Amino acid sequence: MKLDCAKDALKNVVSLAEKMVGKNLSLPVLGGILFSAKNNKLTLRATNLDIGIEISVPAKVTEEGVFVVQGNILLGVLSSVYEQKVSLELSGENLTVSTANTRSVLKCLPSEDFPTLPMVSDEESFQIPADKFSEGIKSVWYSASVSDMKPEIASVCLYPEGENLVFVATDSFRLAEKKIFLKNKVSFAHILIPQKNTIEILRVLDGISGDINVKLSKNQISFSVADIYITSRAVDGNFPDYRQIIPKEYATEATMLKQDIMNALKLTNLFSDKFNRVDISVDISGKKFIIESKNSAVGENSTTVDASLSGKNISCGFNQKYIVDCFQSVKQDSLVFRFSGEGRPLVIKGVNDNSFMYLVMPLTA
Repeated sequence: MKLDCAKDALKNVVSLAEKMVGKNLSLPVLGGILFSAKNNKLTLRATNLDIGIEISVPAKVTEEGVFVVQGNILLGVLSSVYEQKVSLELSGENLTVSTANTRSVLKCLPSEDFPTLPMVSDEESFQIPADKFSEGIKSVWYSASVSDMKPEIASVCLYPEGENLVFVATDSFRLAEKKIFLKNKVSFAHILIPQKNTIEILRVLDGISGDINVKLSKNQISFSVADIYITSRAVDGNFPDYRQIIPKEYATEATMLKQDIMNALKLTNLFSDKFNRVDISVDISGKKFIIESKNSAVGENSTTVDASLSGKNISCGFNQKYIVDCFQSVKQDSLVFRFSGEGRPLVIKGVNDNSFMYLVMPLTA
């Protein structure tokens, strides 16, 4: 096998594929990336058996071939050379990577043991713009549980609702929901994508233009766009019926500039305790929205935020980090805090935006 390729293009695809290699002691070849050179195209495949990718880059192929090398080593080589053209040549069990001024030899792994990626049938499929899918995942993934003890909440759930595709995630302490409008209605029950896989999917799809072709099965989901194919395991389970915990009515409402509340929380966090606790008080008659924090080893702080208030006086404690996390998902300059009562959930939304909803459970006293 012998080919020439643009260094930056090769480096980009190796970087994406290397994130999905496995650490399987019983199948060491999963620690590498499979390269297939054919028809003036170099195709890379990587998988950890939970998520996998095939991605191609143009190349001038003079001899076709297949090889497997450790992606991190090849990425290190490509990151350390400055020439814009790189040549790859396979000789026996060695891959030579050369430029005008450098020459590196990498040991190859046996390619015959490298697994293929599952191909999902198109019985259930739909198309969605890549930027819209990325927006949906970005808006909620941070709310999923990081523990695999309950796989159904260590996932991002997707399901159709009318003309929208709904993305939702929860760790039982907070919940994020994002609705993305689709031109064409889709029909499927639901799909649960493991949270750790959504991070890698985002790395690949973020910044890509065009429509993604999404295919679903009971245990698998795949994404195809241009010369990229990603497949991920789907969690076999049911997402919690979260609708029943969303308050039907609210006792207190506060509208404020997002930047003002961000600045206040940044300051009060300096004085919060190990639970990142901040106490939020609404004084309707005094027209005050107050955020307080206290730490016996550091001190205390109280900050008043300009806000438009309505309803009843209320005081609740929350994890500051949980509140701040959702601000990345609110595109509006102003947001609204809706309190359903002491000891009950807080709902945060952008003003005049019904596409995103964030719910935070209060801390106990």
